[in-house]
Amino acid sequence: MTFSETTPAITAYGCARDEAALFGVLAPRFGVRATVTETALTEDNVDLALGDRCVSVGHQTPVTSSTLRALGRAGVRYLSTRSIGTDHVDVRYAERVGIRVEGVTYSADSVADYTLMLMLMAVRHAKSVLCRVESHDYRLNEVRGRELRDLTVGVVGTGRIGTAVVARLRGFGCRVLTHDNRPQDAANHVPVDELLQRSDIVTLHTPLTPDTHHLLDRRRIARLRPGAVVVNTGRGALLDTGALVSALESGALGGAALDVLEGEEGLFYADRRNVPIDHALLLRLQAMPNVLVSPHTAFSTDHALSDLVESSLVSCLRFESGYVA
Repeated sequence: MTFSETTPAITAYGCARDEAALFGVLAPRFGVRATVTETALTEDNVDLALGDRCVSVGHQTPVTSSTLRALGRAGVRYLSTRSIGTDHVDVRYAERVGIRVEGVTYSADSVADYTLMLMLMAVRHAKSVLCRVESHDYRLNEVRGRELRDLTVGVVGTGRIGTAVVARLRGFGCRVLTHDNRPQDAANHVPVDELLQRSDIVTLHTPLTPDTHHLLDRRRIARLRPGAVVVNTGRGALLDTGALVSALESGALGGAALDVLEGEEGLFYADRRNVPIDHALLLRLQAMPNVLVSPHTAFSTDHALSDLVESSLVSCLRFESGYVA
């Protein structure tokens, strides 16, 4: 396809090989000229976007005020992050320098499926079972698993992903409680503290904002019923990790399944097999047989990745057409 000077253009930073390939295939279909780089956005490589009003960044890239100033000087007016949340971008400062920041949508099923998998693994003690089998110990676990139909699951946050989790839970026959600032299901909606006290499993699906930072703090974690399991596929800072570790080590909680973690930046998505891990709480979590940790991978499906790239291109087109949400 031949592009003109008026063709909408986007510079996509921090693209893995499969993301880059998708931009290469999809951008011409949408009539967008895409410049793609594996390098994450920094103040030093803003020049890659010269002449483009739109840029796209990954969810692991912190976008600071100095980088935003540089983007503004380069003529960028729209920043699309390949994630639902925008907590890694200084959105208020972006507005001050004339840059609109928006997240994108992608398959809610990707995270919802993964969340259910983590729940099932947690209540069936899958980590300890699999670790024993790896060492050729095939005895039954001394602690029996639990069935979801016998449990109450509390879903905190009922946006697209939380709603998809609720829909899946109904097929298991368990009791479901929900909490959201804008409740979708009035019949099951309860205040958050009541949800914590009544739930055997609590799963977090709220955006990370100043109001939801440490939504589960030490006080609220103490309200969880004995033996409860906490699942987090949202954002790491929704949980006070130190308080969670203390509750797990004391035996007050039955387990945790975490796909996100405070301080994961610079750690997750890197090969650290031969590098010391400077994250004491992560090491304590990984040492526990009743804790599952995965590296922010719940969203990572082929369908969701295609959605992320397509949504990034569509967002650029909408911005260039003057669309205001």
